[in-house]
Amino acid sequence: MEKPVIVALDFADDFECINFLNQFPKDSNLYLKIGLEMFCQFGYPFVKSLRERGYNIFLDLKLHDIPNTVRRTCQMISKWDVQMLTIHASGGAEMIAAAKEGLEGSSTKLLAVTQLTSLGQVELANELQVPLKSQDYVTRLAKLAFNNGADGVISSALEVPMIKEATNEDFLCITPGIRPKSAQVGDQKRVATPAQARSLGSDGIVVGRPITQAENGYQAYLNISKEWNK
Repeated sequence: MEKPVIVALDFADDFECINFLNQFPKDSNLYLKIGLEMFCQFGYPFVKSLRERGYNIFLDLKLHDIPNTVRRTCQMISKWDVQMLTIHASGGAEMIAAAKEGLEGSSTKLLAVTQLTSLGQVELANELQVPLKSQDYVTRLAKLAFNNGADGVISSALEVPMIKEATNEDFLCITPGIRPKSAQVGDQKRVATPAQARSLGSDGIVVGRPITQAENGYQAYLNISKEWNK
């Protein structure tokens, strides 16, 4: 798999989104993240329309439910020809395996979310009552995902080396929380620059506002891609 810069779409309406995408050449092989907010607004027809325009889709729904529900949901999504789909690793071994079973026959990569990049050590200990250090918790969830058929995980770039060591080099690590040096951190706590993510071994990065809210979104994408790929 190539190592993409995945653009996180965070627009208020589909018209604004299409206007943004029209900045990009039609043959740019762009990867787009459709998260829960946009999916709830526009649903599968929006996903289908973007696939018909030639874009690669990272469907970031973070499924987390009983195994049978997740299996049946993944069976439906397997017909949509999306490139990546997320679930929560904390759903457990049976749920992860059920998701993989539901995607059987499709080329969709199953990625398990370990720890949200908006959660730090304080939230993990005080709110979720997880006694492990953040990096140990992430590594444990990554191993759970690896052992139950997931193709990779979503994690901070900071945890990638340990995840690779605990699984293998082919296990995908897609990393959000990416901010160029000039960008504000926002609501992310465990962040890295594109260059740092690459050096840590990330297989793909997810970037939203530094691209979508830039005055020239395409140029911002090119700048980040250059830093990521150099």
